[in-house]
Amino acid sequence: MSEQPARKRRLPLRWLSLAELVGIVAVAIAALGYWDSHRERTQTDRERAAAEQEKQAEARAGALKLSFLMTGTPESGGDRLRLATVHPEQVIQTQTLSFPSDVRGDAVQTTGNPRIEAGWFEGGLDRALHARGSKARQGRLPVGIVTVFIEDGQTKTDRALYLVGYSLHPRVLRSDKVELEGLSLVRRGVGEDVQAAVDALWAREAPAPAKP
Repeated sequence: MSEQPARKRRLPLRWLSLAELVGIVAVAIAALGYWDSHRERTQTDRERAAAEQEKQAEARAGALKLSFLMTGTPESGGDRLRLATVHPEQVIQTQTLSFPSDVRGDAVQTTGNPRIEAGWFEGGLDRALHARGSKARQGRLPVGIVTVFIEDGQTKTDRALYLVGYSLHPRVLRSDKVELEGLSLVRRGVGEDVQAAVDALWAREAPAPAKP
């Protein structure tokens, strides 16, 4: 009779001690705490990034909204430039226009009718160009414009330098006729002394004297 195969010896069961159970539970709790902390930190970072993007977008929108820019459209054969804001929600109230000192010594004030008229400086420009010995038939005249306007129910002020494009046309027994062609922005945020800024720009922009 064959022998019975030897029975496999079973390892004795070992119960975990209380200290070991407490340790396992502590590790599990720590892992769960770490995961919750990581998830919370990730969510906070996402919310912070989203808030920062929204803040930057609002800042860009605000900067665009606060920008003030004008265009000049010739009227009456170039006798006048009709000024208008690029943003229709900005309503011009008053303007103070300063020309180079040797072209016109005093500023021009307008109320509710934004414009530049050639007659304001035509004679002075003719004298200034003759004093320089210039025979140029085209040029750009600096003008400083302080504009008070309404935006979103608030009164605001813009100080800027512009260049007025012009051409000269001879007339019999009279100074040359100035034909206004357009307006271009040089810079915004001009300080309180607008006249000095205009004169400095005119020193660079004035037509050069004719060569002998």
